[in-house]
Amino acid sequence: MAKRTLRVSKIREGTVIDHITGGHALDVIKILGITGRTGGIVTVAINIPSKILKVKDIVKVEGRKIASAEVDKIALLAPHATINIIRSYRVVEKQRVKLPKVIRGIVKCANPACISNSDEPVQATFYVEREEPLRLKCHYCGYVMEKQDVLKQF
Repeated sequence: MAKRTLRVSKIREGTVIDHITGGHALDVIKILGITGRTGGIVTVAINIPSKILKVKDIVKVEGRKIASAEVDKIALLAPHATINIIRSYRVVEKQRVKLPKVIRGIVKCANPACISNSDEPVQATFYVEREEPLRLKCHYCGYVMEKQDVLKQF
């Protein structure tokens, strides 16, 4: 039996997010605020075989460069992702997402009693204890959040 491959067309201008942790492409779409009702072309590939990750997801967004705040959120869910900026069908810039050791203002503490959730002007701050699977520890109350806690916020 002949080997079949699925080929997704190249994009002319925009962003390709590759090496997304398998099964998280739709979460990345949510982070980017893509609803499918704006008319822009978005290609999503889920659970693609990968030598490094075993399976990976890919998101291609035509006509859009993603913001650095969006890249930081993507890093929480897909610490091995790469962001490729495409112009005239060519990769002109490539960067790996980088999950910082300290995360500020991207997610809120899941502990409702945490001071960062009060009326006090305190920015939620977390220490990354582990990237895969994700484990964040709140600076203020010590509450430990995992990937499913973060996913609920996007």
